[in-house]
Amino acid sequence: MHKGTIKKLVKDRGFGFISDTDGREVFFHQSSLVDAKFDDLHDSQEVEFDIEKSPKGPRAINVKPVAAA
Repeated sequence: MHKGTIKKLVKDRGFGFISDTDGREVFFHQSSLVDAKFDDLHDSQEVEFDIEKSPKGPRAINVKPVAAA
């Protein structure tokens, strides 16, 4: 699993971008969320995710918020 923070959410379109710990920007769609609702996410929130290849570049899947410690 990768870790990162939500860089930008496009609430009205149901997608966003994650900045991972390697400095990459990774696209994600609300359908890729696990144990979370898209409307409950916010910018700068920490998340864990897997990455898959897509025709447009890397895409985050199995995205889930990291519980606050």
